[in-house]
Amino acid sequence: MTKKARAGSAGKNKLGVTNSLVNNINARKKKGISRTKKDATVSKESYENMQRKWE
Repeated sequence: MTKKARAGSAGKNKLGVTNSLVNNINARKKKGISRTKKDATVSKESYENMQRKWE
């Protein structure tokens, strides 16, 4: 028997959004609990790479 892909297999996290780095950052921003640049957990280089891929 073949396995079927589950619809909506990506779970939601405690912020109520689908798990992804971008969604988590934006959800924290909306709730007003985003981290300062000093306390950021994403490196500047990684974030710049993400931004390039968005364009």
